[in-house]
Amino acid sequence: MYDLLIAILLGIVEGITEFLPISSTGHLILISDWMGFTGEFANTFNIVIQLGAILSVIVYFRKQLFPFGEHKSEEEKTRVWDLWKKIAVGVIPILIVGAAFGKQVQHLLFNPLVVATALLVGGVLLIWIEKQKKYPTINTLSSLTYKIALFIGIIQCLALIPGTSRSAATIIGAMLLGSSRVVAAEFSFYLAIPTIAAASGYSLLSTTMLSSRELLLLAIGFIVAFFVAWAVVAGFMKYIIKNDFKAFGYYRIVLGLVILVYILV
Repeated sequence: MYDLLIAILLGIVEGITEFLPISSTGHLILISDWMGFTGEFANTFNIVIQLGAILSVIVYFRKQLFPFGEHKSEEEKTRVWDLWKKIAVGVIPILIVGAAFGKQVQHLLFNPLVVATALLVGGVLLIWIEKQKKYPTINTLSSLTYKIALFIGIIQCLALIPGTSRSAATIIGAMLLGSSRVVAAEFSFYLAIPTIAAASGYSLLSTTMLSSRELLLLAIGFIVAFFVAWAVVAGFMKYIIKNDFKAFGYYRIVLGLVILVYILV
C-alpha cells in the first residue's frame, strides 16, 4: 500500500513540475530520497512517468501538432510540418550529449546538493532575465528560425544537471535569443516531446525485467502524471499571457536554500 501512495504522490509531483521552470527531476529526486524510494527501479520510475506528462502536451496541443485532417488547409499543414522540423533540429544536441554522458551525469550529479545549487542558479537567472528590458523579435513559432531552434536545443543540454529544469533552460534560452515569453514556453513544451520520449525509452530498454507490481506502479504514476500535467499546462499557458516568471525564480531560490539548510544542519 505504501508503494502505491508513493507512485500516486510522485505522479502528482511530476505532473505539477514537468512544464514549470522549477525542475521536475529535482523534485522527484528530493521526494524519492525523503521517502526512501531509491534504487534502479526508482530511477526508471521517475524517468518513465514523464511520458504521462508528455502525452498531456500532445493531447492539449493536438491541433497545433497534428498536420493531418481534411479541415486543415495546405498552409496550415505546411506550418505544422515546419514546426516538427524545428523540433527535430532542437532535439539533436541533447540526444548526442545525453547518449555520451547521460549515465555519468546520473551517477555523479543525482544528489540533493547538486539539485539545490542548480535551483538557486536557475532562480537567480529567471529573476534577472525578467528584470531586463525586453523587446522580443520572435513573437510566433513561425518566425522562430532553425538556427534559433538549434541554439535552444544546445542550451537544453544544461537540463542534464538535475535541478536545472529542462523547462527553465529552454525558456530562458529562448527568451535570451529573442523569443517572447509565450513562444518560449510553447516551444519548450514541444521540444520536451522527443527529448523525454527518448530518455524514457532508453531507460526502459536498459532496465532489467520488471515485475507485475512494478509495472502497476509505473502505470499508476503515468496516469496520474498525465491528468495533473494536462491541468497544469492549461493553467500555465493562461498564466504567462499576463504574468512573468519571477514567482518561479523566487520559489527556486527558497527551495534551494531550504535544501541546503537541511543538508548542512
